[in-house]
Amino acid sequence: MFRNFKVVNRMVFGRGSFNQLDDILAPKRNNNSPAMVFVVDDVFKGKPLEGLIPLHENDLLVWVNVSHEPKTVYVDQLTDQVRQTMTDRGFKHPAGVIGIGGGSTMDLAKAISLMLTNPGSSSEYQGWDLIKTPAVYHAAVPTLSGTGAEVSRTTVLTGPIKKLGINSDYTVFDQVVLDPELIAGAPRDQRFYTGMDCYIHCVESLTGTYLNAFSQAYGEKAMEMCREVFLQAPPDSDDKLMMASFFGGMSIAYSQVGVCHALCYGLSFVLGIHHGIGNCIVFDQIEEYYPEGVAEFRKMMEKQKISLPRGVTAQITDAQMEKMVDVSLVLEPLWENALGKEWRKKMTRERIKELYRKM
Repeated sequence: MFRNFKVVNRMVFGRGSFNQLDDILAPKRNNNSPAMVFVVDDVFKGKPLEGLIPLHENDLLVWVNVSHEPKTVYVDQLTDQVRQTMTDRGFKHPAGVIGIGGGSTMDLAKAISLMLTNPGSSSEYQGWDLIKTPAVYHAAVPTLSGTGAEVSRTTVLTGPIKKLGINSDYTVFDQVVLDPELIAGAPRDQRFYTGMDCYIHCVESLTGTYLNAFSQAYGEKAMEMCREVFLQAPPDSDDKLMMASFFGGMSIAYSQVGVCHALCYGLSFVLGIHHGIGNCIVFDQIEEYYPEGVAEFRKMMEKQKISLPRGVTAQITDAQMEKMVDVSLVLEPLWENALGKEWRKKMTRERIKELYRKM
């Protein structure tokens, strides 16, 4: 059976397109649900972007902190905050949830929109196609590019037991606003680590056993643009990086990621390392699986003057190591894409530990 997957319903791309957000949202407001909830990275608090958010009378601005990977407990707290505010104002649900920020902020916006219409804790929905009720309308405005969160059908969350996304057709954004001007001021290191998430998406997709013409078409173009951005640095780098992120996310929609992402999930769950930098730490140590990709990645690091953290697993306990392996092994589709259906014979617990020790 071929996957009949969901894609973003609407998107706008272009410098200054963020100024259209109010007009885009206007048709979604009505007398029963006039309020929009803006979920915004608190790094923009007091910055010019704050004054550009099109807030109306009943709207709610929620500042979120993404210093750490998004956690299910945080999603539940934010959802309760939104739900209570809407109740106090006499509304059942907001008209929509708008995520403004990087991948973690967009993931929080996705998760809140889902949990407003589905009972229980977000940790109960970590997995594939567990969401039963459509989310409220939700839109994304990326201020970093690379994760592909703006186009993917998952919201990656760290729960009490595992780090695993809420993977669902209902997770996909209804609207995306891609304005390259919004990513222009990102710190160099953060821009690199987030951009490398896109590059690694492409490497894992293009070398995986799930590869097909659809994922190859998007993956090859995304990789081409990543190479331009991080090895050549053309004047329109922000425009290219923003589209590379979108294309990279589309590439894995009909394929999968692989060894790097599987190991990164364990690393992030136990040590709290952010996804982008975690992927870079892992990728630098797995040239056995992606020799050409890792070699080019190191050239990009040198070009961009990036120094990776070293020895991050040097002091971990045996219990932490076992947990990292457990979290990693849950991600069976990633391993199968990378190593084939017999992947368990190639990627044992001891082999995974060997790879973690190198980091």
